[in-house]
Formats: sequence, C-alpha cells, structure tokens
Amino acid sequence: MAAGGPGAGQVGQVRGQRRAASIPMGEEGWWSREKRPASDDSRIHPFRVETSDEEIQDLHARLDKARLPPPLEDSRFRYGFNPGYLWKVISYWRHQFDWQKQVNVLNRYPHFRTRIEGLDVHFVHCKPAGASSGQLGKPLMLLHGWPGSFYEFYWMLPLLLTNQDGLAFEVICPSIPGYGYSEAPEREGFNTLAAARVFLKLMERLGYSKFYLQGGDWGSIIATNMAQIKPECVKGLHLNMFPVTNGNLVVLLSLLLGSYLPALVGFSQEDVKRLYPYMQKNIFSMLRETGYLHIQATKPDTAGCGLNDSPVGLAAYILEKFSSWTDSQNVHLPDGGLERKFGLDDLLTNVMIYWTTGSIASSMRFYKENFNENLWKREDARTSVYVPTGLAAFPEELLHCPPLWARQKYKDIVSYSYMPCGGHFAALEEPQLLADDIRQFVAKVEALKT
Repeated sequence: MAAGGPGAGQVGQVRGQRRAASIPMGEEGWWSREKRPASDDSRIHPFRVETSDEEIQDLHARLDKARLPPPLEDSRFRYGFNPGYLWKVISYWRHQFDWQKQVNVLNRYPHFRTRIEGLDVHFVHCKPAGASSGQLGKPLMLLHGWPGSFYEFYWMLPLLLTNQDGLAFEVICPSIPGYGYSEAPEREGFNTLAAARVFLKLMERLGYSKFYLQGGDWGSIIATNMAQIKPECVKGLHLNMFPVTNGNLVVLLSLLLGSYLPALVGFSQEDVKRLYPYMQKNIFSMLRETGYLHIQATKPDTAGCGLNDSPVGLAAYILEKFSSWTDSQNVHLPDGGLERKFGLDDLLTNVMIYWTTGSIASSMRFYKENFNENLWKREDARTSVYVPTGLAAFPEELLHCPPLWARQKYKDIVSYSYMPCGGHFAALEEPQLLADDIRQFVAKVEALKT
C-alpha cells in the first residue's frame, strides 16, 4: 500500500486557506407528517435492537414458502443471484441462522436515538477503551451507504477504539434516515444535503464542534456535503469512494492520453492498470452494474413493495451486490464468491436489518430524491472541498479515481492510498486495512497542527 501517493502533498498550499461554508446549510426541513411542535425535542434516548418469537415465526413461514425459478445450466452469477445457490442461503437462514444471537451482537455497542427535523435518528456511539479513566478519543463519524448499514463497521470498531501510538477514536455511527433503525422521511425531498444537515445537528447535539468524517458509497457524498456546509467543524475527511462528478478538460485530456503517456498527465502505473482498457473497466462495467440505480432513481416503490414483502427476494437483491461489488469476477463463480470475504451470519444480519424494519423501499427512495435534480449538476457537485482529505482507493471499487482527478474537487489531499485488495464494502471486507489507513491519515492531520 502506497500511502501518500502521487500528488498527495501538491495541494498543501491551500492549507490554512480553508474557506467559509462553500454551500449553504439550506432551509431546515421537517420530514414527518406530524405537525411541528413549538419547541424541538433534543433529548437523546438509549435504544436497543429487539426481536420477538412472532417476528421469527413470520420469517420462517415466508422462507418455507419460497418459490424460485430453476437456474440456467452453469449460469453461475452471470444472470444475477443464482437460484441454485439461493436455496442454500434460504436453508441456512431457516435452519441455522440465529437472529436472537445476532441481535445480541448488534447490541454489543451502545445504541441511541434522537429526534432531528421530525425524524428519530439512530446511531451507535462508542467511546475508546480507557475513556472512563480520562482518555479522550478523536471524534469520528462513520457513514454507510446502500445496501449496507451501520453493521458494516462492526468489525472495524475495535480497531478504532483501541489506543495505538497514542491515538484512539470516539466513534459515532448513524443510520441514514430511511435505513434500518433511523425513521424514514414521510415527505419528498430528503437527499444527501438534508442528511448532511441532520448529521451536523447530531454532532452538535453530542457536543462536538470539531470532528473527523469517514464514508463510502452514499456515506462519501454525505460526508463531503458536511465538509462543504461546515468546513470549520470538519478536521478531516476520509473516503473510500470518491467518484469524479464533472468531465472537465483535465479529466478528459488525461483520460485520452493516460494509457500512452501516463507520466505526462500525472498517472501512476497503478492508475493505468486500474483504468484501462477504459471502456471495458468503466463504461461496460457500469452498464452491467447500474440497472438497480435506474429503477431506484425512477420507480423505487414498485420494486420496493415486492422486496418488502419477500425476505427471499430481499436477500437476492441485496446479496447480489455483496457479490459483484466485492469483485466483478465473482459473477463467474457458482456461489458468487460471497463466502470468500463474508460469513452468511454477517450477510444475513445486514439483510435482517432491512427486513425487520421494513426499510428497503425508503432506502431505495434515497436514489430518486438525489437524482430527481441531477446529482452531478447540483451546487455541491460543482463546489470544491478544502478540508484535509484522505483517500483510500480499493482496487475492486466500482470506479477508480486517480489522484489527478480527485484533486479537481478535493483541494487538500493529505494522503492517497492505493489499497492492495478489497472492493466496495471496504469496512466489512478489509477492516484492518481501512482502519490503518484512517489512522495514518488522522495522524498526518494532527501532526500538521503541531
């Protein structure tokens, strides 16, 4: 892993020039059908994940009635989630998976809920070992995406909470409203900017005036928006997904020349390896992998109604992403490569968070709310980020963004790491690698201030 990467220090000249909020905080929203009270309830309540015999019995009854089409001969995962392997998942889910045991795992860390803009917002809040004796951790918010959840970070949490070289973290891990245990908006318009505003209010309510952010998928966009809205509060921004959202001249020219004259345009050999052949590795792969996006950005409730009613359909829809987004070559394996990186208990726990909360449709609506106004043409997509930034580029991520392109938006890149392995679900796939990269980034930012 090459921490720092080409060009990581070339934008240090902007440090110390952190600008005022680049985009406005926006009008305060109210996302509940209930009438807004005269005064907001700012209390924070302990929360526990719970289950019941009735919930488990209903699940089992639905699994027992599963009806799947026969798979094509030797089709593996090339047509989507293979029905033959899905029968194995159903059998494990019905006869071996212990949801009550997994509920206890979920409750291993302290959960809370608080009402913000009419929504009960769920979050996990962990303090570092030794906090009771006065040791303070660096506040760090971890932000998930779709079809993930706060649970993605569970195997990375111990790595962040432990003091290492004098550095430990106090971790706040919320659920995006409409996902899992955070209440779903009941009005139209809740997008990443609204989520960013809600999470900024959450951090303020917890008493943090300065903090670090980390995110992938939607979490990366929400975290970026937070840094754009209140850069004075964000000490550092660490991302493991950071797509370029504008086709400016620098990007286009480097793309045309990069495979022939990589050094001339500022590409490393690793960039060339990950980018080219461009049509095959980017355009064709995105066409194969974005059918879900078109559905969710246009008619999310249609598919959402079916998935909310069928645990088997829900599992196939979600777990197919954990297969192909971990490694695109997994489509050629009979089991989709799911058990290479994950255990079925962890995969099904993530599915159960969606199933038991009935939140798949509301999570899918997040796409429509963001693409309704063209995500790539919004003001935040055109606005640069000036907070210290760390970027972790995992080789199997859906799109590769070289440092040259990343600098078009993120103007103070403190570290850029070519990660040696891992894909889209980095925290769950490679928790040690991601935790180490977060640590080295924060250590660099802290050193800059001394």
